[in-house]
Amino acid sequence: MATTAPTLSSLSRSSLPRLALHPPMAAASYSSSGSGARAYGSGDALSLQVQEPSDASLSSLEIIGASRAILSRFESLRRPYKPFPLLGWNCHVETIFAAFFRSQPAVPLRRECLRTRDDGAVALDWVVGDDRQLPPDSPVLILLPGLTGGSDDTYVRHMLVRARSKGWRVVVFNSRGCANSPVTTPQFYSASFTEDLCQVVSHVSTRYPKSKVYAVGWSLGANILVRYLGQVSQNCPLSGAVSLCNPFNLVIADEDFHKGFNNVYDKALARALREIFKKHALLFEGLGGEYNILMAANAKSVREFDEVSFGFKSVDDYYFNSSSSSSIGCVCTPLLCIQAANDPIAPSRGIPREEIKENRNCLLIVTPQGGHLGWVAGDETPFGAPWTDHVVMEFLEYINEENVQKAEAGQFDELDASQQSPSSVSIRVQ
Repeated sequence: MATTAPTLSSLSRSSLPRLALHPPMAAASYSSSGSGARAYGSGDALSLQVQEPSDASLSSLEIIGASRAILSRFESLRRPYKPFPLLGWNCHVETIFAAFFRSQPAVPLRRECLRTRDDGAVALDWVVGDDRQLPPDSPVLILLPGLTGGSDDTYVRHMLVRARSKGWRVVVFNSRGCANSPVTTPQFYSASFTEDLCQVVSHVSTRYPKSKVYAVGWSLGANILVRYLGQVSQNCPLSGAVSLCNPFNLVIADEDFHKGFNNVYDKALARALREIFKKHALLFEGLGGEYNILMAANAKSVREFDEVSFGFKSVDDYYFNSSSSSSIGCVCTPLLCIQAANDPIAPSRGIPREEIKENRNCLLIVTPQGGHLGWVAGDETPFGAPWTDHVVMEFLEYINEENVQKAEAGQFDELDASQQSPSSVSIRVQ
């Protein structure tokens, strides 16, 4: 029903850790002289080193993918990755600080409830006034929050504001039961359930037929997004996508989720899931079978909650078959994946590096620090937008520009062909 890819909306502020943990660093080589950015490597894999006089190891980025040539256009990658002092040294401190002390931009939203094929519902939050103020062909960006997350999450709001500032139309896809969205059928969202996203993309594309549609997902939302991209493959209506803090391999993520301080996240997310479930428990009464209401209502961990895994033999079978790492090879849409090497919830060892390397449509950036949904670095630290937002928008704008140019070139080709065809000219004159 859920997955080990949580956000931290339900942690208490008093749980801020005071631990002297040293996060793992991304494997890379460094240059001890000069400053700025240098990229080198062979084949499809490339490492981008950003030199900093004091400690080059803190500013190295691991980058893999055949689309590495576009990095020269990214202004955000020309500056060193510099985590905010006192926060970046510890993955848990950065994770929790970002979850509770990052600012929340005020944006008026208008909710649309979309009825699904199984008579369920999801909530789409649009920015008030954009339907009248933006051109009909403005690019549309769908945002997919993490587990139990929604349009009120700070990382979602900051991405929304940045995209709007660039003239993009933005909509937040709140999964069933999240952000006070209604649950009308005994079907929760999960890591394996992509049907709702399929319908949301179709709905948005139909509503704005002149626009290119893109998507950004975080954590569980990223896992669902990448699985969707792999499932629809060559028939994907999205023109581009970004995955952030994706656990990718849920088996590995589950293993790490029960170690050390991660138990704090586990208990907090289990509590949030229980609260959502209890609000709608009557929908599951009397169904029996795979619905273990008592276990879900009293789950002390995310794994216990996931024991009620629809259509799977066991929770381990659910994690194995719901991992988006197995979908990377089928992705035919331009995809940027951004991960943190010290993410306590989406382990670096679970990143499908080889699969990304072999797929020319995929690009991977791994920062040495960042925690989970943290990335307290960049010009707006410590309370502003995460470091990733600038990179994400540069990627999306680059892809959109390429798509627009291709569309215009196709129109010119059609015009040239019609001018060379007497029958076509006759039809156009009529």
